[in-house]
Amino acid sequence: PSLVTSSKDQCVQYYISPADSFIGTVFISEKDYENAIRYYTEALELNPSNAIYFSNRSLAYLRTECYGYALADATHALEIDKNYIKGYYRRATSNMALGKFKAALKDYETVVRVRPNDKDAKMKYQECNKIVKQKAFERAIASDELKRSVVDSLDIENMTIEDEYTGPKLEEGKVTLKFMKELMDWFKDEKKLHRKCAYQMLVEVKELLSKLPSLIEIMVKEVSDKITICGDTHGQYYDLLNIFELNGLPSLTNPYLFNGDFVDRGSFSVEVILTLFGFKLLYPDHFHLLRGNHETDNMNQMYGFEGEVKAKYTAQMFQLFSEVFQWLPLTLCINSKVLVMHGGLFSEDGVTLDDLKKIDRNRQPPDSGPMCDLLWSDPQPQNGRSISKRGVSCQFGPDVTQRFLEQNKLQYIIRSHEVKAEGYEITHSGKCITVFSAPNYCDQMGNKAAYIHLRGSDLKPEFHQFTAVPHPNVKPMVYANSLLQLGMM
Repeated sequence: PSLVTSSKDQCVQYYISPADSFIGTVFISEKDYENAIRYYTEALELNPSNAIYFSNRSLAYLRTECYGYALADATHALEIDKNYIKGYYRRATSNMALGKFKAALKDYETVVRVRPNDKDAKMKYQECNKIVKQKAFERAIASDELKRSVVDSLDIENMTIEDEYTGPKLEEGKVTLKFMKELMDWFKDEKKLHRKCAYQMLVEVKELLSKLPSLIEIMVKEVSDKITICGDTHGQYYDLLNIFELNGLPSLTNPYLFNGDFVDRGSFSVEVILTLFGFKLLYPDHFHLLRGNHETDNMNQMYGFEGEVKAKYTAQMFQLFSEVFQWLPLTLCINSKVLVMHGGLFSEDGVTLDDLKKIDRNRQPPDSGPMCDLLWSDPQPQNGRSISKRGVSCQFGPDVTQRFLEQNKLQYIIRSHEVKAEGYEITHSGKCITVFSAPNYCDQMGNKAAYIHLRGSDLKPEFHQFTAVPHPNVKPMVYANSLLQLGMM
């Protein structure tokens, strides 16, 4: 366009807006999604009727797991231009990420109708349709009253450990420190634990977890005593080993809390979760595990854990993992002063610790309510609450945090659930701490990771940062749903 224009704003729209868009595209190609979002936002302020800008920002939001925002942007793109095919792809991917398979299928149907010869569109439609039918079948046969546990159909005693298997074995069916050390070395060499041992561990840990309350209460008593709190590990097994290298193996004098999202995305999720379950069995009162939003069926189906378990073991074993995940506690309170949960606080005021103790957690999480919030919510800098960037639960402000702490006589909360460049973040005037323990998340975010020490003397958090270590050449998401992988492109 010509520089000669009657409106300075028009000139800015012509020249700066495309520049911002171009820079945004460059940032996406360089995987700097936060800056991509910033530049597309500036471009949209100058040209709010550009469907491509909304669609591209939707992609950046998808990559940063802001699925609610991604869905909204894809919808805006289609409101501007209902013939913009990429908008349907983006919206379908957002709905897939949120487990809204029927909504995703509707958009893929639209693409196939408009482009009947598009092989890629047909493939995505067929894959999504298969998931919808599978979900319908599962609902048809599922009955809480009649559903039998996988444990009831297992005959572990008669499973044979072949002579050629030279890996770790349980000692009289029990986990020992010797077994755990052998197991970690075995996994480090990319070898598979025998299925009999894996089943034995899962049956044992399900029994152990089912006896725990939804809110765990522990005391760190002595001045010299400490507990280590780790955030998301997401199948990054070699980084988990590095935590133990830096901070020492779990023991009666070196307790740990892992705050959910042990699996998915990273392609060594089986190794991570069996190692964590092993230490839980070895030190049941000194090694704690809380449920994250990725210890759920919908997430596992999309982000790789289900596919990984089926590839390394069987579909039956995944069903047993699912049963075990449902018994993971939801939150933990330290010295009646610090509350730890994976996601965050609640969509409504007035929730008490007694309310959390009463949560019936042995299920897939509901779409709303305290259980959903504990797994999914995020803090925000401004007061009040707002719609979640993820499309699930809410975002809560410092005033919400303050009221909750005062009502429940707590000092602060620790949560995980979000990638942080430094591995941790302190917000809400020190009352809300985020810790994330998967460095260079998905091999692309470049973030540091961290864990926290809390000592019995004053419960003042001490942050310890670390960076990613090399791992075998198995890329993240290789076991994830192919439809989701393609939609992220």
